[in-house]
Amino acid sequence: MAPVPAVRRGAARALPWLFLTYLLAGLLHFAHNAEYLPAYPNLPAWLTRAQVYGSFAALTALGLAGLALWRYAPVPGLVLLAAYAFLGFDGLLHYRRAPFAAHSALMNFTILTEVAAAAVLLACVLRLLAAPAARA
Repeated sequence: MAPVPAVRRGAARALPWLFLTYLLAGLLHFAHNAEYLPAYPNLPAWLTRAQVYGSFAALTALGLAGLALWRYAPVPGLVLLAAYAFLGFDGLLHYRRAPFAAHSALMNFTILTEVAAAAVLLACVLRLLAAPAARA
């Protein structure tokens, strides 16, 4: 058996921490969105606080499933984690509804923090998927 490359070991060690960082950034954004829903520009009137929290719960379940599966079936787990991280870019859709300037500084902070955390997690997941050991 070939030794595991140091880069792969580093990415594997970082993955749970990056997952937690993205989870917390997502919670910050979703909680702010849910609690200040009427203040977010041009969101649909039918969208409720409970739906925002429900979306976060469903997204988190996908991520937790990927993280748990990664321990036993690395490639399928990483694919779920990639989907979870990719969904973090959904926050940018706020800017299709209204320009950056129409959002408060805190709204922009929570949106961009979630997107940045998702991007770093996705980069780590893709690095692990590209590593030969992930396919073993």
